[in-house]
Amino acid sequence: MKTGITGGIGSGKSYVCQRLALRGIQVYDCDSAAKRLIRTSPDIQQQLTALIGPETYVDGCLNKAAVSRFLLSSEANAHAIDAIVHPAVFHDFEESGMLWMESAILYESGIDRLVDNVVVVTAPEEVRIQRIMQRDGITREKALQWIDCQWPQQQVKALADYEIVNDGIADIDSQIDRLLLLMGQKL
Repeated sequence: MKTGITGGIGSGKSYVCQRLALRGIQVYDCDSAAKRLIRTSPDIQQQLTALIGPETYVDGCLNKAAVSRFLLSSEANAHAIDAIVHPAVFHDFEESGMLWMESAILYESGIDRLVDNVVVVTAPEEVRIQRIMQRDGITREKALQWIDCQWPQQQVKALADYEIVNDGIADIDSQIDRLLLLMGQKL
């Protein structure tokens, strides 16, 4: 059985995946894979440059500021980038042989169709904002802009099979233990 782990930016998905790794569960990271593929795939580089312009790559390196400006300027731009990157990530996951994946945009991207069940990691919005600001060194407004680019947490939670609350108070390890028991996996 394949399992997807999702949750909005700043919810703590990566932390939950680190805790799973300590239990011997390898989790495919869609975000890291997308970044790797954007850096290494000549096909993706060519398509992104054609879409965004010659400033997309400077001396062979991704110009994150140019891509971010393009991405955040319209929903259509975000969809155009997704149409290039998502299929490559889907294929890479299938080739990886892994049974678990982490994706912030599991439903939005359509990659949920590759998994049998979904775990959503949730956290209060203010906790998420503070985590994003600290992690990325950005303003509150920019953190909210990134949050607004994703589906609302309640919408994702309603679609998921399981929930892990990562509010900084609830015990993550006991929630993971319960999750694995419910899924019939050994601890």
